[in-house]
Amino acid sequence: MDFTLSDEQKMLRDGLTKFLSTRYDLAKSRAAVKTGAGWQPETWRAFAEDLGILGAALPEDVGGIGGGPVEVMVIAEALGHALVVEPYVDTSVVAAGLLRRAGGPRATELLERIAAGRAVVALAASEAESGDDWSRVTTTATADGTGWLLHGTKLVVVSAPLATHLLVTARTQAGTSLFLVEVEAAGSALVQHAYRTVDDRWAADVELSGVRLDSDALLGDDGAAWPSLSRARDEGAAAVCAEAVGCMRKVLADTVEYSKQRHQFGQPIGGFQVLQHRMVDMHMEVEQAAAAVLLAVLNLEADEAERAKAVSAAKVTIGRAARFVGQNAVQLHGGMGMTEELAIGHYFKRLTAVQYEFGSTDSHLARYAELTTG
Repeated sequence: MDFTLSDEQKMLRDGLTKFLSTRYDLAKSRAAVKTGAGWQPETWRAFAEDLGILGAALPEDVGGIGGGPVEVMVIAEALGHALVVEPYVDTSVVAAGLLRRAGGPRATELLERIAAGRAVVALAASEAESGDDWSRVTTTATADGTGWLLHGTKLVVVSAPLATHLLVTARTQAGTSLFLVEVEAAGSALVQHAYRTVDDRWAADVELSGVRLDSDALLGDDGAAWPSLSRARDEGAAAVCAEAVGCMRKVLADTVEYSKQRHQFGQPIGGFQVLQHRMVDMHMEVEQAAAAVLLAVLNLEADEAERAKAVSAAKVTIGRAARFVGQNAVQLHGGMGMTEELAIGHYFKRLTAVQYEFGSTDSHLARYAELTTG
């Protein structure tokens, strides 16, 4: 396997990193989350128009640049380093992957809008009884004349309050299917109970009470959505793992810098050997996590079993590293580490949340064990 980035991928990384360092302010983004729209739409448009990252992994015929999993990894890590809250993974990775595999005129049109920054799409898959298992679907889609009626409740739909469209999993007579719902067109039959998550993102519990859809709202074949959903879950997991690597690199760098500035007993605390050892351990966790993520990314297009093993291994490694690096960074900063004033506290919250996205650390550990011992 080739572990080096191409010249084009390095340019993508460097351009995005420069953009975020000069134009993405952490305090401004948190203010938007807490008191504004929940995100910065102008930044989203810049991602599309100035950088082209929203279509980086999409085909050129829908306005993308024809990249793949490595481009997604590069982008996600840079976004994690800057602690970006805009819904890149939800829209441009998970939803876009589902739409691309489903095909059809409506999916193609929506992919063009995603690449242009004119649509935000969120996947509504989790339910009260499903836990980490998206295949356990109780939401129903009933044929009604030439269309469909959706009934059910989806929980913790991340980015739903920002979304123009939802991709909703529902059970038909043929099995698990995927439906495209335009939020505004659904009217009062779709109710969102929105809330801010611990890591300063927006999510909602979504009630579907007879949402009426046209026949072409069914994406792909009736009852055949699970293989694509399974892959989308792994793609999302790999992307947030890459994001976590970016977060941890920033947290480690800030902690090392703080240890040089903070004085105790007449010298910088970074001069104490026990703290040096702690930061070396943090560095080792970050590098192990980065290697595991790269292996997962390079296996995303392998057969299902190999893909699942690599992604679960990365998710477990990230879960352990995120906890270790985040907790130690807070401890080395003292009580200030959990305040709103320091960036460390915000990064710690994100690293905590990542451990549960697209399957918890425990569920991925169980899946890995099943795949390697069965």
